[in-house]
Amino acid sequence: MYGIFKPAAHQTLRPVDRLDADYKRLRLQVFIGIFVGYAGYYLVRKNFSLAVPFLIEEQGYSRGELGVAMSALSIAYGISKFLMGSVSDRSNPRFFLPVGLLCSAGIMFLFGLQPWATGSVTIMFALLFLNGWVQGMGWPACGRTMVHWYSGNERGRVVSVWNVAHNVGGGLIGPLFVLGMAWYNDWHSAFYLPAAVAVIIAVFVLIIMRDTPQSCGLPSIEEHRHDFPKDYQAAHEKEFNTREIFLEHVLNNRLLWCIAFANVFVYLIRYGVLDWAPTYLSEAKDFTVDQSSWAYFLYEWAGIPGTLLCGWISDRWFKGRRAPAGILFMLLVLLAVLVYWFNPPGNPAVDMVALIAIGFLIYGPVMLIGLHALELVPKKAAGTAAGLTGLFGYLGGAVFANIAIGYSVDFWGWDGGFMLLTGGCCAAILLIGLTLKGEEAHRNAARTDAA
Repeated sequence: MYGIFKPAAHQTLRPVDRLDADYKRLRLQVFIGIFVGYAGYYLVRKNFSLAVPFLIEEQGYSRGELGVAMSALSIAYGISKFLMGSVSDRSNPRFFLPVGLLCSAGIMFLFGLQPWATGSVTIMFALLFLNGWVQGMGWPACGRTMVHWYSGNERGRVVSVWNVAHNVGGGLIGPLFVLGMAWYNDWHSAFYLPAAVAVIIAVFVLIIMRDTPQSCGLPSIEEHRHDFPKDYQAAHEKEFNTREIFLEHVLNNRLLWCIAFANVFVYLIRYGVLDWAPTYLSEAKDFTVDQSSWAYFLYEWAGIPGTLLCGWISDRWFKGRRAPAGILFMLLVLLAVLVYWFNPPGNPAVDMVALIAIGFLIYGPVMLIGLHALELVPKKAAGTAAGLTGLFGYLGGAVFANIAIGYSVDFWGWDGGFMLLTGGCCAAILLIGLTLKGEEAHRNAARTDAA
């Protein structure tokens, strides 16, 4: 018995009893591809942070100079992540995803194997800018894959699990650095060992990934799961033009601007703590290279349960309201940052617990702000809204974390850097708090419209 559905030109008919089995196998296959592939992107994204203490000690760079160099990645990534989405929509993710990963690995090989790559701030800035740009090829390819292979009523669960990939990959840089130091006794292994693993992952992704279900001779995921989008009124379905998106739904949305600016300070904490942790722990808390590397690992991996818990709390405790959960987590982040700051040297266990707590807590607000942005505008403007908060996070918070904290520590010591971090926590809490009443009013209006 053969199922009859209208195939694309490149499709072939297959028995109905094979459709479910093939879909199940290929869905798992492509999910493994995008999960492992995106984790690979994080193996070659933040390596430079682990090399900063050695660049200061051996090559005489100031923290401010290295902060400027590190900012290049955030600048390029914030722009590229937005622009590469349109390129990805017209590309096959089976090739798009691994090509970006191979390019990023190649840049890390330059840092690790070529002395000229760390010869000046200008060269480091240029290479990190290029790395940030090709890093922007990862997320769009994964997003495109998920919407083609998973239908609407299951994407929330799929995306939440896939989102863990960046913590997995980012956390593994630390243990790989420990391994590289044990094998080669060379701090440059922070670059070339993760790059070698990334190349292997890129080849694996190329082998295992597929483009769309139709390219594999399958019906669309909506047809296969009988999960078509719900019917809406014509006004809800019409496409907005650029003017309508920006002028009617984004630029005049006060709540969206509040969380966009809040995202600046949330990212300041996220990357201000992460990027400077190896240097701070080494200089101020007498951590060894191995201890700092493991602390870096634990910070990232602590974000996995923290993100899941924050989402659960916002749904269950606060009935789908994002602002109260964000405020709760940022208050706890502030407490953890203060412990991390004021704990005297000689108590490494306390420092480690404080760093793990910050990692556990900060990724919840990062996730909630992105989700909140999607919920504050009509679905036809959701991409622009999410892009706005992302641009503010990277071009504001991440860049500020690299440059401002670096120069603050140069001039006023680590106390100056932590004053910025604690001020950032307070600013994020205040800005998220400004959305409390507006969020409730927005939800009530949505309920009225639905009724």
